[in-house]
Amino acid sequence: MAVPLFEITAIVRRVLRDGDIELLAGTRFDDLPNWDSMDLIAVVVEAEGCYGLQFELPEIDRLKTVDDLQQMIEAKQALTPG
Repeated sequence: MAVPLFEITAIVRRVLRDGDIELLAGTRFDDLPNWDSMDLIAVVVEAEGCYGLQFELPEIDRLKTVDDLQQMIEAKQALTPG
């Protein structure tokens, strides 16, 4: 199941408290204004709650772009029964 970009954008906007952020699939998280490693953890926690998934630390370490997150969510959804 494809994860729409607008859903990832909404998560990042909530975490960064910035409703003006616009993301592309190739957007690097490190390039976002005032981004730090805790923001990545917060985005992952939000995504876990939204999609009913759980990420492992090595997976989180591989997240560099919005597309990385979308693909990881989609891969995990494909493995989740139901």
